[in-house]
Amino acid sequence: MPRIDPEIVALTNTTGYPPPHDKAVAHRWVRRLGPALGLTDFGVSHVVLKPGGASSQRHWHEDEDEFVVMLAGEAVLVENDARTPMRSGDMAVFPKGEPNGHHLLNESDDDCAFLAFGRPPSGDCHYADIDLLWTDGGYRRKDRSSF
Repeated sequence: MPRIDPEIVALTNTTGYPPPHDKAVAHRWVRRLGPALGLTDFGVSHVVLKPGGASSQRHWHEDEDEFVVMLAGEAVLVENDARTPMRSGDMAVFPKGEPNGHHLLNESDDDCAFLAFGRPPSGDCHYADIDLLWTDGGYRRKDRSSF
């Protein structure tokens, strides 16, 4: 099974973000390739952002490296202090532990697609622009109170 057809993996736009934070990713469609194809050491997701879509809320991980490769279309990589156009063939890396909140936005009129590599985090994930924290396996407010 070395060559795969991503179409065999279900496309979903579900999210675990609690309302109202879930609205930002309403136009994000994901195929979680890693688990579906038997990968256990890292994950790979094929992501399509419709116009106006965001890859996630702007975030950074304490213990998860992330790597993104643009496949088609154009997105804007938004970081703490920069906005960088990303086109087919462009790559971006987000080392664990670096507090550089990041996400991709599709501000164009066409779909864009990318591959995102990482692994399920076991440590905290911080959200730069909103009152949200991933900790102990779930979403909480930054003061660690429940939604």
